[in-house]
Amino acid sequence: MPDSLQTLIIKFLKFGTVGFSGLVLDFGVTYAVKEVLGWNKYVANSLGFLLASASNYYLNRIWTFHSVDPEIGWQYAKFLVVALVGLLLNNAIVYVLTERIRFNFYLSKFCAVVLVFFWNFSFNYLFTFTR
Repeated sequence: MPDSLQTLIIKFLKFGTVGFSGLVLDFGVTYAVKEVLGWNKYVANSLGFLLASASNYYLNRIWTFHSVDPEIGWQYAKFLVVALVGLLLNNAIVYVLTERIRFNFYLSKFCAVVLVFFWNFSFNYLFTFTR
């Protein structure tokens, strides 16, 4: 049975809260790797995104979706597929905004995070945490 609108909104808000914690982790890692270590901005962006994704999986599994699916490995793999597609979207958006439109890198990254958030919630709700 589908979730009620109220339940869906609560999950969306929880997903957003988890996402915000991931945003802080993502930006922190990206900044450290790009600015402190001097690595390529796309490598830094990818590393920040992937570490935040791992944290977000765990928090969303236990808090947002209250998942008890015993197939944790399979569920995490599905979560990573959604995250990796999100990463491709994220990098594409960052590329277009920084290289084509000439936005600031961090403003571009913020825009990408917001847009990819909707992708991530939708596909995790419909695909990853279905049990």
